[in-house]
Amino acid sequence: MKRPKLQVALDQNTLPEALGIATKAAPALDVVEAGTILQLQTGAEAIRCFRQAFPDKIIVSDTKCADAGGTVAHNSKVAGADWMTVICCATIPTMQAAKKEINDLQVELYQGWTWDDAQKWREIGIDQVVYHQSRDALLAGETWGEKDLNVVKRFIDMGFKVSVTGGLNADTIKLFKGVPVWTFIAGRAITGADDPLAAAREIRHEIDKYWGEE
Repeated sequence: MKRPKLQVALDQNTLPEALGIATKAAPALDVVEAGTILQLQTGAEAIRCFRQAFPDKIIVSDTKCADAGGTVAHNSKVAGADWMTVICCATIPTMQAAKKEINDLQVELYQGWTWDDAQKWREIGIDQVVYHQSRDALLAGETWGEKDLNVVKRFIDMGFKVSVTGGLNADTIKLFKGVPVWTFIAGRAITGADDPLAAAREIRHEIDKYWGEE
């Protein structure tokens, strides 16, 4: 089973803060994400800086794009992004337009999607989804459980590469043991740590423990 990637979600309000965290944690990371909040504050400059600073990493533009897919994806690609996110409620034409402009497209799963929608995404060639519990859900006391794992597994059975996120830390990685997760996306577990590199390495250690080192 292929070892899952480790991604940091950078949703700081300033680029210097985000870049500082990413630079510290980079040795333990595979993927660096220019988060939605960060891009709302800095625009595509965050993507450009990450591309320059981390030429060997996958760079994600977390736009959660809902419209103008071709334009948003083109701008993300030109700035240096490898992947971009679209919101699950975006139309199929929006997703198709975005897919033409970027290396890979990820559908962010929030409420309102159906399995029929997922089948349509596969039919147009999308093979990545991001399953997560939102920050608001976590603050409301929701936790990862069997229902989440069942959804993740069903997406995998459909042929999707599934990234998971939402309150993940070193202690929660073991819940996914035996599941071929594509990427673990950590936010505050890394960005809120006194030592971002140590925090990222701790998560990486758990991934290696259950999926093996590459």
